[in-house]
Amino acid sequence: MSEGTFAEPTAPPTLALSRPLARDWVGLWFVAPYLTLFVTMIMVPLAMGIGLSFTKGDLFGIDRFVGLGNFVRLFGDPIFLQTVWNTFYFVLLTVPALAVIGLGLALALNRPTRWAAVLRTIFFASTVLSVTVVTLVWRLVFLPDGGLLAIGTQALGGTPVAFLNDQNLAMPAIAITTIWWCIGLPMVLFLAALQQVPRDLYEAAALDGASRWTTLRRITLPAIRRTFVLVLIIEVILQFQLFGQAQLMTLGGPNNATRPIVLFIYEAGWRQWELGYAAAAAQVLFAMILVAAMLQYRVSRRGDA
Repeated sequence: MSEGTFAEPTAPPTLALSRPLARDWVGLWFVAPYLTLFVTMIMVPLAMGIGLSFTKGDLFGIDRFVGLGNFVRLFGDPIFLQTVWNTFYFVLLTVPALAVIGLGLALALNRPTRWAAVLRTIFFASTVLSVTVVTLVWRLVFLPDGGLLAIGTQALGGTPVAFLNDQNLAMPAIAITTIWWCIGLPMVLFLAALQQVPRDLYEAAALDGASRWTTLRRITLPAIRRTFVLVLIIEVILQFQLFGQAQLMTLGGPNNATRPIVLFIYEAGWRQWELGYAAAAAQVLFAMILVAAMLQYRVSRRGDA
C-alpha cells in the first residue's frame, strides 16, 4: 500500500451476522406473549383432551386406558348420533341465513345517512346481549299461552302453536332466535367489505346503463367474495358450538330433537361424570368443525383460481 492511501475500514463479520439475528430475537419477544397464551390456553388443553379421550375416568381421576373404546361407544350411541344430526341441521338452518340476511342488511344500510347509521346500531345491538337475555325474550315470543306469536295468531283467527314443544318446530325456533341474536357480526363484516369496493367501478357501471342486479352480480359479489367465505367459516365454527339456546329454551327436547353435541358433552362430563367419554365427543366435534372449515377454504381457493 502506497503512502498516503488508506484502506476503508470494514465491520467485523461477526457483527454483520449478528444484526439480523438480533432483529429476529426482538421480533420473537414481541410475539412471545401471544405464543405463550396460545400454547397454554389452546394447545395444552387440546393435547390433554385428546389424551383424556382414550381413557376412562371421572372428576376424581383417570381409571384406565381404553384406547378407541370411547369412540366405538360413541358411534354406537343413538343419542350421540342424534345430536350429530341435530347440530348439522342447526348449522344448515342458520349459517346460510346469517350470510344472506347479513349481506342484504349491509347492502341496504351501506349509505352515508343518519338513518342508516341508526339502523346499523339497532341491528348490531342484539349481538352484545347475553344468551340468557336472548332466550328469555324469545321464550316469551314462542309461548303458546300469551306469547307474542300466540297473540298474533289468535288475532288472525288461528290456533296458537307450541313451537318449543313440537319436535319438528323446536329446532327452527332456536335457529330463528340465533339468527336474530348473531346477525350483527355478518352485517358489520359485509359493511366493512362493501366500503372497500372502489366507487369508480359503480360510476362506470352507471354510465354503461348497468342494472342493480348486474352491478351486484358483476361488481359487488366478486369484490367481497373473500369476506363472504370468511363469514361462512366464522359462522360455521360458531354455530357448531350451539349450547346455551338449546339448554335454556328446550333442555334438548322434545325427544332429543334439539340436543346438540356440546350439550351432550356437558351432560356426559358433568352430570354422568364420564370425562373420557365426554372428551371423545369433544374430539369428534373438533374434527367436524375442522373439516367443515377446511372444505369451505378449499372451495374458496378453487373459486379464486
